[in-house]
Amino acid sequence: MSRLLARTGYDREQGSSAIADAWRQASPESLRGRSQAGAVKRGVLEVFVTHSALVQEMGFHKRDVLARLGALLPQEGITDIRCRVMAGAGRADAP
Repeated sequence: MSRLLARTGYDREQGSSAIADAWRQASPESLRGRSQAGAVKRGVLEVFVTHSALVQEMGFHKRDVLARLGALLPQEGITDIRCRVMAGAGRADAP
């Protein structure tokens, strides 16, 4: 069964949905609606934000957010967050 889920990509879809939900819970209020979680690679969560000032703001909140994400997603082993600017990040119609 696990091979079938992996082959169809369903397991990745479920994982990315869990990461997105955890990000919405763990992210600071100032970033909600203006950021979205990407993939976790080697313990680093990629987060997309709408503009560069939010990258700097994330630096102020990083320690607290990492602690919350660790509690919400212990299986992901998230140890760091890397922010990138992407127009439209966090909007419901964003890719």
